[in-house]
Amino acid sequence: MPDSALMPAPLRTTSLGLDVCMGSKGRENCTAKRHLFTTAAIRPRLLLSLQAMSKRQFIVYDLEATCWRSRKPRKVEIIEIGAVKLNENLEIIDDFCQFVRPKLHPEISPFCTKLTSIVQDDIEGAPLFDEAIEQFEDWVGFDDTRSMLMSWGEFDRRQFANDARLHNMDLPWLKYWACLQRHYSRWKGSKNQIGLKNALDMEGLSFDGTQHRAIEDARNMAKLFAKVAKPLSIV
Repeated sequence: MPDSALMPAPLRTTSLGLDVCMGSKGRENCTAKRHLFTTAAIRPRLLLSLQAMSKRQFIVYDLEATCWRSRKPRKVEIIEIGAVKLNENLEIIDDFCQFVRPKLHPEISPFCTKLTSIVQDDIEGAPLFDEAIEQFEDWVGFDDTRSMLMSWGEFDRRQFANDARLHNMDLPWLKYWACLQRHYSRWKGSKNQIGLKNALDMEGLSFDGTQHRAIEDARNMAKLFAKVAKPLSIV
């Protein structure tokens, strides 16, 4: 889904080769890219920073946001947060699903319902982003454990930052994020970004559930992550 452009934040490359976007108050952006691996013969691995590699759990998440058939620019907002928690042994131990009520455009378009299967009733009684994100943070347990966040594509990270800005919130934990899609695609030697379903097919896995639902996408992503984490040298 399209999202509003953000100003690039300064890019710092760790000694182990992961691009880490550093910004202020958790509003970092990863639009700037630094490709350290340019030789086609070498399949780049996902090498996290020493700090990230010491994390005790992994949070694989996906977001769904408001959308319209019209290309007229509108500020999109999160309408569903789906996430799966894996421990350091890559065992799935819990999941999280929360609908979110948009602040600017509270009505779900027919186009968005067709794409995501999310209907107006799903978000009518849902909390706004500020309350939903507090529930997410409590579920992750940022205060009690060290966590590494991953999503399939950079949209999910930028959209967290966009909604946080809209609600005047800081999300400092976004600095502990990696784009699993980008690193998986590099590892496979692909010049193009590989879609989640295609990646599952490549690994002999099937997509279970409904596509474009945050919790279903997150569960399938977690299944893929658990299989490729060791080949990608994440654990």
